[in-house]
Parts: sequence; structure tokens; C-alpha cells
Amino acid sequence: MKGEKGILFILSGPSGVGKGTVRKTLFEQDPELQYSISVTTRNPREGEVNGVDYFFKSKEEVSTMIEQDEFIEYAEYVGNYYGTPKAYVQETLNQGKDVFLEIEVQGALQVKDNFPEGVFIFLFPPSLEELKNRIINRGTESEDLVRNRLLEAKKEIDMMDAYDYVVVNDQVQLAVDRIQAIVTSEHCKRERISKQYKIALGSDLI
Repeated sequence: MKGEKGILFILSGPSGVGKGTVRKTLFEQDPELQYSISVTTRNPREGEVNGVDYFFKSKEEVSTMIEQDEFIEYAEYVGNYYGTPKAYVQETLNQGKDVFLEIEVQGALQVKDNFPEGVFIFLFPPSLEELKNRIINRGTESEDLVRNRLLEAKKEIDMMDAYDYVVVNDQVQLAVDRIQAIVTSEHCKRERISKQYKIALGSDLI
């Protein structure tokens, strides 16, 4: 509908649940969605483009942005900052485009505080056994790290109540289909549509 604002969707879930794979498949099938571009203080890798892969900024610039509350969420990993800039998200939503954020659980809870009107989707493993296998099968982690990741995953699953929807990632395509159904249903919500109609009716009656 003309004048409809986009919706911010937040996809989150425990480490090893397959967020990246689901998001990548979703974007291949739904080119209308906009991926939220993060700000980072790390150096660009070969082939990365500023404003496409990331907004590359200096630590001083990011410190100023943090002070001025310009992030929906931010975190520090291995000495570098990563954050979701409010202005970019707001601008994209105002253009009527949906914005999609794939993020860790801690970051999603920050978004909830700063952007409660977002739609929060929790990607859930088919079982804890399956999650354990996925973490182990990465083959990159020691036994201690696997145990820590599983403990962390358990804590993150306990935070599920903060989300609007839960999608089980048993098969990537099925998970993508469920997320697309959520996107459609959110756009059909009465309060979103009635707001647009009231604006349109108001302008037609004047």
C-alpha cells in the first residue's frame, strides 16, 4: 500500500543454529528485503566495499556515534566495534523497504530496548542434540569451547520469551518458508493497514 513503512525484522538464535545460512537463502529468494549494513572499525577485507558490506569507520568516529546514541545495538569483538546504525535503518524503513538484521541474542535484546517495534524471530535448533552436533561438526572448537558454547546456547534459549516468533531450523528451505510467512502476516496486521487507510482517508476527505 502506498505510504506503507517498512518493518525491521530481527533474526536471532543460539550460536550454531544456522542463522547465516538461513539469511543467505532468504535473500537469494526475496530480493526485496534489505540487509542491515553494520558499522565496523575493522579494516576492509579484499573485495569488501564501503556502504555495501559494511560502513567502515575509525574508532574515534564510532566512539562519537556511541556517545550520541546513534546505534540500535553495538558490541566489541576482538578489539573492534560492530554496530547497527539507527539512521540507515530508519531511512530504509521510511522508503517502504523491510530491513533484516541477523544478530546474536545479546545484540537482539539491545535492539528490543532501542527499537521495540521490530519483529523478533528466534531461530531454534530441531533439538539440543542436533545443536551439539552442529557445534562439534564445525571441527574448529576444542572440547572446552564446545561445552562453553552449549552452556551459552542453553542460556540464549532461555531468553526465547523476548521474541515474537520461533522458527525451527530443521531444514533450511522450510525455515525460510516460515520466515517469509511471518513477513507476509506482519504486513497484513490490522493495525498497520488501518493506520495507512486512516492517513489516506484523511487526505482524501480534506
